[in-house]
Amino acid sequence: QVQLVESGGGSVQAGGSLKLSCTGSGWIFDSCAMAWYRQVLGEERMLISTISFRGIITYAESVKDRFIISRDRDKKVLYLQMNSLKTEDTAVYLCAGCINPNGYTYWGQGTQVDVSQ
Repeated sequence: QVQLVESGGGSVQAGGSLKLSCTGSGWIFDSCAMAWYRQVLGEERMLISTISFRGIITYAESVKDRFIISRDRDKKVLYLQMNSLKTEDTAVYLCAGCINPNGYTYWGQGTQVDVSQ
């Protein structure tokens, strides 16, 4: 069974940093595009950043220049380095892997990030 597991969330003051990790079934990290999403309760899931199989990276405008996505294929880990955090970054952050015509196939359960003033 394919699983993705996020970690690294927590509480931080505005301006601080957190680094999220996503681990799981190894073949996903070798073979698939991957992404980070975030979701606020009652709102739609929002795409934050993607990294293609070949390493092409995209960011949402709201996190560009603050967040950095990376993937370690040897360790089978997807990362999201979040810097200069703002209160509006508060959300559950989810990793996803293996895109298909309808979206991503595999999802983690999410890790909570709370940013306070």
